[in-house]
This record gives sequence, structure tokens and C-alpha cells, in this order.
Amino acid sequence: IFGRRRPITRRVTCKHVMETSTTFADLDLSELEVGDLVVHATYGIGKFVGLETVCRSSKPQDNTPTGETEYIVIEYAPRRPGDPPPKLYVPLSQAHLVSRYVGVRGSRVKLNTLGSKRWAKTRAQAERAVMDLASELLMIQAARMAHQGYAFGPDTPWQRELEGMFPYEETPDQLKAILETKADMEKPRPMDRLICGDVGFGKTEVAIRAAFKAVMDGKQVAVLAPTTVLAQQHYNTFRERMAPFPVSIELLSRFRSKKEQLEVIERLGRGAVDIVIGTHRLLQDDVVFKDLGLVIIDEEQRFGVMHKEKLKKLRLTVDVLTMTATPIPRTMYLALCGLRDISVIQTPPQDRLPVETFVIEQDDELIRKAILRELARGGQVFYLHNRVNSIYQKAEYLEKLVPEARLVLAHGQMPSAQLERNMALFVDGKADVLLCTTIIENGIDIPRANTIIIDGAHKFGLSQLYQLRGRVGRYTHQAYAYLVLPRHTMLFRNVRQRISTIKQFSSLGSGFKVALRDLEIRGAGNILGPEQSGHIAAVGFDLYCKLLKQAVETLRGKPVVTQPQVEVRFDFLALGPLLGKDTRVTAFLPPAYIPDIQQRIEIYRKLGQVDSLETLAALKRELEDRFGPMPEPVKLLFLVEELKVLARDRQVNVLKVESNKLMISRRGEMIMSNGRFPRLRSNTVLGKLREIKRFLLRIPTQQPEGVESMPSQMPIREWSSTGVTSSDHAQSFSP
Repeated sequence: IFGRRRPITRRVTCKHVMETSTTFADLDLSELEVGDLVVHATYGIGKFVGLETVCRSSKPQDNTPTGETEYIVIEYAPRRPGDPPPKLYVPLSQAHLVSRYVGVRGSRVKLNTLGSKRWAKTRAQAERAVMDLASELLMIQAARMAHQGYAFGPDTPWQRELEGMFPYEETPDQLKAILETKADMEKPRPMDRLICGDVGFGKTEVAIRAAFKAVMDGKQVAVLAPTTVLAQQHYNTFRERMAPFPVSIELLSRFRSKKEQLEVIERLGRGAVDIVIGTHRLLQDDVVFKDLGLVIIDEEQRFGVMHKEKLKKLRLTVDVLTMTATPIPRTMYLALCGLRDISVIQTPPQDRLPVETFVIEQDDELIRKAILRELARGGQVFYLHNRVNSIYQKAEYLEKLVPEARLVLAHGQMPSAQLERNMALFVDGKADVLLCTTIIENGIDIPRANTIIIDGAHKFGLSQLYQLRGRVGRYTHQAYAYLVLPRHTMLFRNVRQRISTIKQFSSLGSGFKVALRDLEIRGAGNILGPEQSGHIAAVGFDLYCKLLKQAVETLRGKPVVTQPQVEVRFDFLALGPLLGKDTRVTAFLPPAYIPDIQQRIEIYRKLGQVDSLETLAALKRELEDRFGPMPEPVKLLFLVEELKVLARDRQVNVLKVESNKLMISRRGEMIMSNGRFPRLRSNTVLGKLREIKRFLLRIPTQQPEGVESMPSQMPIREWSSTGVTSSDHAQSFSP
């Protein structure tokens, strides 16, 4: 009870989560509006029409592709002018083939035509174009990998003690990011890892543990922050976490006098400082380290061009850990293409609530009510006015509007001592309203401040608005953000899009979606150069990145294996809910089991990405963990997916059952036994599926000599050491 350390308890985390290859453009129906452009991997660019429920034929012999009742409807260009545009109905089980279109700003997008060869040619041209870019990127990466770095040792007892003192329960994503970072540090090449996580999701704790690991190995650590206020906060956090240990931590920013700065620099040079935290002051030429081992950069995109050039040189010699909430476009595509080591923290802390966002016109009475409501529950308010030349007039306005509130100011042109004093008053709860500029944009963590009012929100970028909103709602209280727009002002289209996006993406962990929408508004062409913008416009940013990733893997000597799509048609089993007089047993995800349509799409997408029996088993455990015991239709669906995995491993592309006859096609040829189709004996659906499974298991993954196709009608001989040798037994298998 009286100890200074928290007892180390067993950490309970959900391990039954299947990892899938998510992308920034994964389809979210709640975000799509009618008329938005989407890309189907097979048919190309179309227009999203909506969701429709389609009644299918009740005849069992009518082989409907999936039997789904819910379809994503995509409209394509008509073949001839005047014809009605054709529609493609994509079942939810194939939603993973559809992604949002993100192109190049200003380019006119032509819809593809169903059945034409234009999409296949466009895709092939993009595939050829990405090979050159992939080669260039790999050369840059190889140059960095060739430099020898420092391999840190394994964790020390003090490291485990520091981690045990963390007062919160780590989220699964946070633990994974910590393990990946420490594993990189223990390798003999320089680390360059990016930690992407929403505001308040625990990125700083990852940095603290990495810094402590470096110090335990006798190395120095530099922590770079874009603002003096954030540097001060990191300084306080690091000192608090490492207080029980003999670690020397110093601050180098304009909050320190000239004499204090020179003293810190002198101590750095002789190795008396273990961790130094500061702004761009750390990158100046007079700052020399005795033995620098790790650089931690918070929000690198906030630094200038000259500072970034110096950071690039650092990356060749020391380990670098970068943290961000909204990745910049170039970082996004490097991560998507597998050319940047990235850890994503998507799990929100326990009891965290999303920030409620309101877009309002300038309204004195509404602003007064918002401030008084926050003060009534013992909270504090950020009022952001990003104009230093008029901030004092705004202070007079607020003092008249809410005279009962205690007001302090903070902006970048203030004298350091006054800025530090005002921030201390607000942090200590001795002021109610902080009238400030964007100096509070990054990382400021004040638990009692849970309302932010952003004056002139139309003047901010999308990532800026998202970062500013993240200053509130960092704990368990409901937080509010008010985006104030001037009255009677016509807003440009991209401004309206930004405001609409920030209001739409108010859920926890929306940083990636905001970054993608920002990319969509600004266009993706400029991040890869003009020579690639045409191909991005032609196939969309998401598919372009997938093609680039495949090219990178190919150049690395890892040929991309394209698994065949397996078509499953069983006359005894409907892969979807039944309508009409159809009485077959069903295999699908019932809305009663997973009510939310977006969650059903997520599970169908994961099923579409299953490439082994192990990942299928992990997904099954995840479903049971999230939604409870599986009903019969879900169990049958997973058994069908197991058959698909076995079929893909054996290059089988068609599994078909009609009147108990099992028809299997591999590379266009029918697999038969003694000139006949194998017959299923069982009378139950489960028994028939198990028979098909046993039949597939007897087919070798590589076709041996003696297995003939349909034209020869030869009996199958010795498929495996335990295979069927009798033609009679080859025709049917009892369960």
C-alpha cells in the first residue's frame, strides 16, 4: 500500500485478433456518399450508388454467385452514348475488392466500362511504371541499411522495473509498438521507425521506454519537439517517469536562459546529461553530444526544410524514432509500400470517449454558454485565436462576454518567462480560459481542459484541426470542440470539405482516415513526382500503392504468388440468407449475430484475406471473443472458407456439387476418378462438407504423375502415401 511502485500484475490483453493487411482506403460504407468514386480491383473505377437488397431466384438450380441479399451497387460508364449506365452488384462478402478512389487533384476521372479492356491495359501500364520507382526507392533504402549502427543489449532489470511502474494498462497495439521498437534497437543497423497513433493513445510511453533502454546502455538521447510548450511537457513527463532512477534529464529551449542553455550544452559534450529534450535548438551547430545513440522526433512534419535535412543525416548514424498522429502523404505511401518501418497504435485507452464536434457561426450567446457549461463542471477551456496582432482585442471581448472566467494568454511572441508563467497558471487550475494560438497544437495534455473553441476554423488545415481537437478529451470526461466560422462568408469547396471531414471523423482513432481524406482533398500526385501522377489518377492511390508494394517484393527476390480465386457452388448450401421458397441450409454472417453492417464488412474482408488455416483459426477465435458462440450459419461459412484455403493450396479454382456429384476443376481441367465424378454419401450438410474436405486433402498440393484430366478419363492412382488406390473407393467417401 505504501510502496512507491505499482505491483506488477499479469496483463490481460486480447490475443485472439487476426492481423490483416489493412490499407488507408479500406471501404467504410458509413463514410461513402452516393456519387463518390470507388475502385473495384477487377472492373476499375465506378460510382458508388448505395446499398441494395436484391431478391434472388428461389430455384436451387439457379447458381447465384453468393446468394447475398445486401449488395454494394457501383455504376459504370455505358458502352454507347444514350444507353443507361450498367450497375455492378458486389456482395458484402467481396467488399474487400472495393476501395475508395483517391486520385490527383484537378484531374478529370473517366468511369470504366464493364466488359472493356481499358481497365486491364491501364492497370498493366501502372504495373510497368512502378518498377522503376520501386528500384529507386530500394536503392535509397539499401544505402541506409549499409551503414553500421549500434546494437543495444537486452532489457535490464531496471528496464523491467520502469515498465512495471507504468500506472495504466497498456493496450495491445501499444505493447506491440514497444516490442517492435526495442527489437529494432537491438539490431546492428540504424533504426528508423515511425509510431503512428491517435492523440492520447500512448505514443509518449513508447518513447520513454526506448529512451530508458538507450540510457541503460550508456548512450545519450535527444528528444525533439516542435514547440517550447510541448518540450516543457515532455520534460515534465520524462522526469516524473524516471524519477526513481539515476538518469540526468535536461531541457534546452527558450524557457531556459542563455546561461542555462550554455551549461546544458557543455554538460552534453562531456556526457553528464543522459536525455536532453528541446525544440529545433537541439539541431544547431553548437550542440555536440559525447555519445548520441537515439533521437526521438515528435511530429516531424512541423519542422522546417533545413531541420529535416539535418535529421536525414542523423538517420544514417543513430537510431531514430518518430511519432505522429496524422501521417503526412509521403510517410503514408512509404508505409503502404513496406519501405518504412511503422507501428500503428489504433486501440483507444479504456473509458476514452470521442470528442463531440460542433460547427457553428459566430454566436456570442452560444460561446458564452459553452464556456459556462465547462466551468460549471469544474473544467477549463481552450479558446484558440491564431492572430497575434488581434489576440489582445479578443481577450477584451472574452472578458466582457464571460466576466466570471479567469483568463490568461499564450502565444509564441510572448517573453519566455511570461509564457511559462501563464501556462503554469492554466496547468495548475488557477485560470479557467486559455486564449492562445496554435502553440498548443501538439501534445499538450491538461486533464481538466475538455472544451476547445477554434475561432476562424476555416483558416486551418485538416491535420491541424484534428491535432487541435485532440487537446481535449484525453481522459474519461466527455469533451466538446466548437469550430467557429464567420457569419455570411462564402467558403471555398476544399474548405467546406475540410470542415465536413473533421466533423464526420469524430470517432476514436480516426487519424489515418483524416490523413487519407486530407490526401484526397489535396491530391496524391505531388508526393511521388509529376511522372507518376498520371498513373495514380488512372488507377487510384490505394491500388497504385499495392502495385508498388508488389514491385518492391519482386525486386527483393520475393515473387508475389497470386492465389487463384475459388468459385464455390453447392446445390445443398446457400451462401447467404434465404428468400422466397428456397429451403436450403445457409452459410453467412447473420445480422442478428453481427448487427452493425460495417463490422460485417470488416469480417468478410478478413475472410477474403485468409491465406492459411492458422489465420482462419485466429479469425474464428476473434469472432467468438467479440460476438460470442457462433450460430450454425457462421460455423458452416467458416467450414466453406476452410475448403477454399485447401483448394487454393492445390490450385483448384472451382468446387461444385450437383445432385451429390462433386466436380473439381484445377487450371481448367476436371479432376475425375476412373472417368467419373466422385459422389457424396452423407445426407447432412455438415457431413457433405467434411467429405469434400477429405477429398481435397487427398489431392496433393502439386499434381503428380498419373493424375489425368477429364479428356483422358484415367483412374487416379496413388495420390499420396495414404491416398486412394481403389477406383471404387475413389468415387465416394463416407463421413
